[in-house]
Amino acid sequence: MPYEQAYEIQCEHHEGVLASRSEGAAELGRVLMVEHPPVITITKRPEAASHVIASEALLAKHGVTLHNTDRGGDVTYHGPGQLVCYPIVDLNAAKLRIHDYIRVLESAVIGTLAEFGIIGSVDPGATGVWVDPAENPSLSFATDQPAKICAIGVRVRKWITLHGLALNLNPDMEHYSLIVPCGLAGRPVTSITKLLSTGNAPTMDQLSTTLFSHLSHQLMAKVETESTING
Repeated sequence: MPYEQAYEIQCEHHEGVLASRSEGAAELGRVLMVEHPPVITITKRPEAASHVIASEALLAKHGVTLHNTDRGGDVTYHGPGQLVCYPIVDLNAAKLRIHDYIRVLESAVIGTLAEFGIIGSVDPGATGVWVDPAENPSLSFATDQPAKICAIGVRVRKWITLHGLALNLNPDMEHYSLIVPCGLAGRPVTSITKLLSTGNAPTMDQLSTTLFSHLSHQLMAKVETESTING
């Protein structure tokens, strides 16, 4: 689905979750899963546009479009073979602050990767999920540096989230050379399929089902923990 169309659908669900508050039965949220045609999204961060390093001609050659976005973060690539997850979560209902919510997204991705034999980790200086060769000696890496496998960027409006995460299954990795991914120069990017042999990589349906399971579990655990504390 094109990026702009998916954003409109996000906004519709955002309004639905917001409306549930006034009806006296606030929803915890909804989760949207999608793949986009090749697109580079650019935030309002002053330096973000400069992190698109390809010319218009080269972008056109690769069939990659540009789109402005109101999420946090920097410049990001989306394309076929990448699972994009948009949780529309009422942070009030979930009893979460923004930074805690980001940790929930990271934990859900780490749990998902573990299901397929990949050890993911976080970097205190860079949001998202990374895979370190030292922690995954049996996997195939192009470099000896930790590589980013999942980008995260959100927006919160009226304490309900928009945007979310992009987890690389088997996107066209050449497209990452068109940008400085997330504005992090010199940091490699990888995918599940590059790390695993083809026969061991999940399908997109398997990946989305597993991610939804871990994300919903993480969110419900936070709600139940808070209820227990307050109870």
